[in-house]
Amino acid sequence: MKTVSFIGHRDAASEIRERLMNEIENVIIYDKADIFLVGHQGGFDRITYSVLKELKQKYPHIKYSVVLAYMPDYRIAELYGGDTVYPEGLESVPGKLSILKRNEWMIKHSDILICYVTRITGGAAKFMDMALKMGKKVINIERADKL
Repeated sequence: MKTVSFIGHRDAASEIRERLMNEIENVIIYDKADIFLVGHQGGFDRITYSVLKELKQKYPHIKYSVVLAYMPDYRIAELYGGDTVYPEGLESVPGKLSILKRNEWMIKHSDILICYVTRITGGAAKFMDMALKMGKKVINIERADKL
């Protein structure tokens, strides 16, 4: 069993969907990944969530969860139902730091990071570097390489 997390730019466009689907299928088949953790703040997260829902039909053994950065509310329940996880300890983290701490939690609890990083600055690049320093397998779908 291997766990995969996803980090990417909030302005990701739908054109990346096919590349993302291919990489997720590759980690399911070749890395035996079966648990997937995704955020819910931006475009990359939305695309990833829709791909995971679709792949669940083809690979019913996989499990995926939306990892929340903030305490769940009724809107989250409507959008994601029971497909959510709220990491312990985030309730005491203030404001926007919650997203950073959530992303750190996701990386720490993963074997593989699939990311969409197109620029060397910003949060997505920072978390990709963190995963590399932690010795995680990193796949950047922008460059379609494995780091």
